[in-house]
Amino acid sequence: MANAENAIADIPSFRYRVSGMDCAKDAAQIERAAQSAGVAPDAVKVSAATHIMTLKAPEARLPEIEKAVETTGYGFDRIESDEDIQQGAAHQDPAYRRALWIVVILNVGYGVIEMVGGFISGSQAVKADALDFIGDGAITFLGLLAIGWSLAWRARSALIQGIFLGLLGLGVLGTTIIRAFEPTPPDATLMGILGLIALVINVISVLPLLKFRKGDANMRAVWLFSRNDAIGNAAVVIAAGLVFWLGSAWPDRIVAFGIAGLFLHSSWAIIRDARSDLKVAA
Repeated sequence: MANAENAIADIPSFRYRVSGMDCAKDAAQIERAAQSAGVAPDAVKVSAATHIMTLKAPEARLPEIEKAVETTGYGFDRIESDEDIQQGAAHQDPAYRRALWIVVILNVGYGVIEMVGGFISGSQAVKADALDFIGDGAITFLGLLAIGWSLAWRARSALIQGIFLGLLGLGVLGTTIIRAFEPTPPDATLMGILGLIALVINVISVLPLLKFRKGDANMRAVWLFSRNDAIGNAAVVIAAGLVFWLGSAWPDRIVAFGIAGLFLHSSWAIIRDARSDLKVAA
């Protein structure tokens, strides 16, 4: 038993920067791909918070494993040292930072406007979508500040992001439950208008990032977050149509519950990975 543990401890560890992944589901997909190449489940870890894959395997087997994980469609860059992590994040094109600032301003700005519209229309889905905008803007801002930080400090940043998302999710869940059985449906017309404007805002947010869409992992994350936000905006528009057609508030409530669930799921995944990365950094 002791010999087996010593053999595992003697296996070298390698790290890769992953580009293109978005969430814990993507991380799990990459881990399964590595396991399909014969890697033990406890020998591969992909962090959804920092977009880093840690792999324990003999160096001779790396080409085989790299070929397996590349079938997932994500990008993988070998990290040779901690300095490589720092340089990969710190030396960004200034235009990239400007693009992120545009994303922050548009998301937070429209989030505030949509929140006001949510109260006027009486729509829980619109309020939840507004919190999604504000949360994404705040998280992008925190990620912008974290460019060039060490792995430990980026993990702490991710931990704050996870806690923030969790609080947002609990807030949306609580207010939606309180209003779930109110018979008065929201203003479907205003719901639809706000949802359509949100789609346009997401497109405008993404345009400055087009030239960087194949850049580093953080850029790809922002790109994919905007794509997922568009799905949420479309859900709000569909809910508005159903509210108008059925004369019921339940489509609005269901979409709000769905957005709250996404918040809580993402929060759990980010906090889990951030704590794991803090242990590695220590």
